[in-house]
Parts: sequence; C-alpha cells; structure tokens
Amino acid sequence: MVNTGRFVILVLAYRFLSYVVYMGSPSSGGVSDPEAVRAGHLEMLSSVVASGEQGRAAPALTQSYHHAFEGFAAALTSSEAAALAGHERVVSVFKDRALQLHTTRSWDFLEVQSGLRSGRLGRRARASGDVIVGVIDTGVWPESPSFDDAGMPAVPPRWRGVCMEGPDFNKTSCNKKLIGARYYGVQPDSSSPAASSAGSPRDTVGHGTHTASTAGGAVVSGAGYYGLAGGDARGGAPGSRVAVYRACSMGGCASSAVLKAVDDAVGDGVDVVSISIGMGSAFQSDFLADPIALGALHAHARGVLVVCSGGNDGPGPYTVVNSAPWILTVAASSIDRSFQSDVVLGNGDVVKGVAINLSNQSLSGGKYPLVFGAQAAARYAPVAEASNCYPGSLDAEKVRGKIVVCVGTDPMVSRRVKKLVAEGSGARGLVLVDDAEKDVPFVAGGFAFSQVGIDAGAQILEYINATKNPTAVILPTEDVRDFKPAPVVASFSARGPGMAESVLKPDLMAPGVSILAATIPSADTEDVPPGKKPSAYAIKSGTSMACPHVAGAAAFVKSAHPGWTPSMIRSALMTTATTTNNLGKPVASSNGAAANGHDMGAGEVSPLRALSPGLVFDTTAHDYLRFLCYYGYKEQVVRKVAGGDAAGFSCPAGAPSPDLAAAAVNYPSISVPRLQRGGKPATVTRTAINVGATNATYAAAVEAPPGVKVSVKPDRLVFNKRWTTARYEVSFEVADGAAGVSKGYAHGAVTWSDGAHSVRTPFAVNVV
Repeated sequence: MVNTGRFVILVLAYRFLSYVVYMGSPSSGGVSDPEAVRAGHLEMLSSVVASGEQGRAAPALTQSYHHAFEGFAAALTSSEAAALAGHERVVSVFKDRALQLHTTRSWDFLEVQSGLRSGRLGRRARASGDVIVGVIDTGVWPESPSFDDAGMPAVPPRWRGVCMEGPDFNKTSCNKKLIGARYYGVQPDSSSPAASSAGSPRDTVGHGTHTASTAGGAVVSGAGYYGLAGGDARGGAPGSRVAVYRACSMGGCASSAVLKAVDDAVGDGVDVVSISIGMGSAFQSDFLADPIALGALHAHARGVLVVCSGGNDGPGPYTVVNSAPWILTVAASSIDRSFQSDVVLGNGDVVKGVAINLSNQSLSGGKYPLVFGAQAAARYAPVAEASNCYPGSLDAEKVRGKIVVCVGTDPMVSRRVKKLVAEGSGARGLVLVDDAEKDVPFVAGGFAFSQVGIDAGAQILEYINATKNPTAVILPTEDVRDFKPAPVVASFSARGPGMAESVLKPDLMAPGVSILAATIPSADTEDVPPGKKPSAYAIKSGTSMACPHVAGAAAFVKSAHPGWTPSMIRSALMTTATTTNNLGKPVASSNGAAANGHDMGAGEVSPLRALSPGLVFDTTAHDYLRFLCYYGYKEQVVRKVAGGDAAGFSCPAGAPSPDLAAAAVNYPSISVPRLQRGGKPATVTRTAINVGATNATYAAAVEAPPGVKVSVKPDRLVFNKRWTTARYEVSFEVADGAAGVSKGYAHGAVTWSDGAHSVRTPFAVNVV
C-alpha cells in the first residue's frame, strides 16, 4: 500500500518462483500424444493460477515432461504450488533449485589395473557404434577432434533425437559421432514463465566438452596440455555415439532443465546417461523432490542406465550425493601419473612439490628472492592473514619480484585465491605449504606455483629464517608416469553413507584426478601461457571427471551385451572392480588408511573384467518400489510414481522400515544400517544370474571384519546352464565374546568364485 498524501494506491505484488510439478509415470505406461499431455498440464496449471487478478500473467509452462514420466515446470506463487501439491494426480511439488557441476592416460591405467592388458579394450570399444551415450552438462564444442566421425557408420535408425540450432550452432555441427544436441534456456533460480529462446548447445564453460569426450570421445593422437600428459586421448567407448543436453551454465543447472534433459534423453533413445551434476551434500532432499533421482528412476525403468558423480564434498562421511539405488554413483581416484613442480632453494636443496605450472623459470635463468607471507604483511594486516595470502594482506613492495611462501591454515582461502593474491601483488611465484588437496595438482597456468607438504614446508621456512638473503626457483611441471601408489581415493571425493543407509554408496570409483580431455578454446589469458595458443585439451579434476569414465565403461559393456538391463551392467561393473593398487596392496584413501566401501564403493572400475563377470544381480522395477515403501512413502504415492508399472504391486508387510530396505533391492552390495549387540542377526537375500559357463559351481569366501560373524547359506551355488538363477542369504551378527567391538560401520565382502570368475559384493555393517 502506497500513501501519496491525497489518496491510497493498493499495489498487488506476486512473489513468483519456478517450481517442478512431478506426476509420476502415466497410468497407461506411456505417452502417445505429447501435445495432448502438454495441453492437460496447462489446463491443470490454469485451474489454480489466478490469471484474472491484477499483476498476474497468464499461466505458462517452462517445461513439460512426457517421455519417461509426466509433469511440468512453471512460475508459481507459494499458494499456487500448495494448491497443485494437493491435486490427486500430483506426486510432489518442489522448488526449481540450482544444481552444481561436480567439477587419456586414465583408460590405459584402467586396462593395466585389470590385469588383462592385451589391446582388447581399444578393439572392443571401437566396435560400440550402436551404443548412444547422453551427456547432461554445459554443452559441447563440436569442432573438437574428439567428436570427429571419420570412419564411423551411419547413425543407428533407432535414434529419435535432434540437433538444435542456435546463433553459433548449426545442424552441420552434429555428425555420425555427435549425433544429437539440445539446449534448455531456463537458468538456475529463474522465475521467468518461459524458457529463453536465446542460446545454443555450444559449450561456453568447458565442463561439458570435457565430460562428453571422456565418456565417448574418438581416439585423438598427440593430444596434450602444453607439453604435459601427451599421448592418445580417447573416451571409454570411442566407437559410441554421443548426444549432448546443455542444461547448465557457469552459474549451475536449473533442476527443471536437468529433469527435462533426462526426459528428452530417454525419448531420444540413449542407452547410458552421464550426469556430473548434483546438490550440495548439506542440501539433499528426499528422493521424490530430487530431480536427478526422479529422472533416473524412470530412465532405469525404460532401460536407460544413469551414471552420476557422487560429489566433491569429501573426505567427511555422509557427503555423497546422487545416492538413490537406481543411480550408479561414482567416486573419484587418482591414476599412475603425477605432476611434479620442484622448488630449488638457494642452498641447492630440492624440495618436491606438486602443481601444473607452465612458467618459464629455470635454474639457468637465476633464482628469485624468497619471502614468507607473514614477513610481508601489509600495514594493519594480521600476520595470520598474510601467512595465508589472504586478499589485501600482502604488502606489494615487500612481495614484488619475489617468490612468496604461504600456508593453508585458513580453509576459506582457496588455492586459486592465494595464487591471484600473490600474482596481483607482483610476486614471481608462490609456494603453498599445505597437505590439504595436495593429491590434486592445482592448475596455475603460466604463473610459477608449487604445493608442498607440511614437512617440506618446514624445511623451506627453516631455510628462510637461517639465511640472510634466501632465494629459490620454482621449476616448470614435469609429468611423472608409473607413479605409485595408484589408485588412491581423492581427498575431495564424497564419502558414504548416503541418504538411505540401507544402500551402500558410492557404488564405484574411477579416475577423477588430473584427467586430460577435450575443452573449449580458452579466452581467459590466465589459463594460457605467454606466447601460446589456447589448448584444445585441458586437465581437470573432480567426480565430474570420474562419472563419464564409468558411463563410457557402461557403454563398452552394453556394446558387448546389448540385451543386458541397466542393473545387470551396473552389477558387472561393480562385482569385477579392483581393490588393490599398482603395488599389489589394498587401495588407500587420501589419508593413507585402507579405503572401505564408503570411500570407494566396490572398488576401481575395470571395463575389461566387466565384460565377463560370471554372475550378475538384476534389479526389477518392483524392487525399487518396495524400497520406496520401506523408506517411508505411502503405497498410494508409490503406485502413483509407478503408474502403469504398478500393476499387481502392493507395499510389503513391515513397511515403512528403513532398516529393511537393504533386503528390498537385489543390489550387488549390502548395507546393514543397524546391527545390535545381542540382537537378532540381520539377514539379507540376494539372487544371482549365471551369465558365464553353462555348468558352473561357485563357492563363497567371506572377508569378515573383526567382531562380526558373517554366514552365507548356501555357500555353494550350482548352475547347470546360463541364465538360470540361484538365491542365497547373508546373515550378520556381533560375534560371541565380542562385547568390546567398536560401534560404527565395519566393512567386508562376500566373493563368489568358480575358478575363472571372482564375483565380489562388498558390505557395510553398522554396529550399534
């Protein structure tokens, strides 16, 4: 209300936010007329929108979902959203939140780790031309050599997708490798009632091009990053087709756009979807308000495997995201390559450091004065801030022309910020003393940068304090191959348990540290060394990079076994994963301790081994519906989610009971959320399918953690032909006399072997 002094004007203002209205599967099991469905959505929207009131625009849909499931997105007031939530056809209504990006040599390393190195990976992968990988990300740079279609056969006739055009993207940008491209105009937190018409599938960030080429890029000889990481760049299934769905920008990804991209990908005919996107671990919502979980559930029901990054909020527990049981959730690991940037002190000592810097410093070029940040504090700046290279804390006169040493005791100041502070103060280089993230080399471009550990940092500071005029030089990076130990779980990789502790998450681990793949030509001079042209390839780290490795591996397995379901492919990848490093010892976490199931899932993905898993665990649509019942959703809601797939379904007796959900899903791993001392044993049932030899007998071997008794009945599975099944039970109880067993999660595995195959299913048991 505005008082003008002469009269009062009543101002009607509406607070609009973008909401997603999810309606589950169509009751008929499919959508025959998308336009009719869209009209129905608009009619439903019109029934609650007060369009005749002053200030309220006519109702409009920003998205309409009608391939794998039904629903729509629209700009609504909170009262309109509440009204739609009460509609009999609606399952859930949730805000259109912003999701974040989880931002070569790796495939050779996986082949070596499989123990089956023979060139088979390259030969079999190149024969995967009928497999289509959909990548939902920031788009694609179609001119990259990684999307060259030379020698590829015609596009599979089952492909139903499109190549959308834009101001900088033509239909000719697509080819027999890059067979489809879509974009979605709605940006994160947008309240616009309609998608923007501007834009194109072209990548302006680099993230999407990197992930797409990692999953299905062609073989490119002589790829590298300014002389580093040189060799052949290729995707996991270089013969596969790639379809990109640009749902993200530098600012993130709108939930409604990601959900629409999944829906379109299923309708277009993709086989595998790669999503390196997710919510922050602190903001996870329930499964029926999570756009990625919802889209993946319906994609899985229609034969499409969805692979997602587990997030970069590690190494703390309960940080993994995208943890629904119908999603293949990926952790990140290192490979056997390290990027070393040594610091040579004036006394001749060489301190080993890690970074990717392309500076022109050298021993022949002379050394530079060396100063500790605390000794170069600006006036009135606290010494603690200067020692951390805090913005505004350094005195440029004391730093200019020198190499500055800073520490990492303040986690609020990132490595990139420290580098910019030092560079902006006129420093010639930066030595960072910090053990955190040391396993992930920082890409510093042309600025001299090296990160050293605490002990090495103490050596440098001791030299500074003991020397009148200390000097140093930071040498340009060298890449060190056959680095040991590898793999190691990355420090940033999110850890389990997941949101539903009855499912062991993450599922798998794959290379995600310093991965070379295609990118966009950079316009940012910070990333380009002086006198160099922008590189066509970039080195990036994150579970974003690990995810497309598994998506590519899944496409590889799909090409060899086109009739396998998504859960059979997931099972093959999980049960054949490796758990030892290139020293023959158990894979370690970033802190040096042995990695467990909450760090690495089943282990490091091994595409070659997954071709012949021996046994697989198939998961049905009703398994997931039972899981939702046990998790706490009412049967009416679950049936609405399933639509036509709910025929003959009812929630099991005992639901809801989250602790029983472990038994509801025929999963290739086991998680027991509560195992009480002195209580009844926890028993989980699994059913295995023989996809190996006609006559095979598998014997069980148990890796039991201390204080936990694990029994398998029967302990032998006999198969007389392929595609037959066998059922067994695994029981867990606290062992007699183990009263002092520690509370918390204990880890182990059950491995079935017939002499030719080892089928390993990890488990986690929470003793309470």
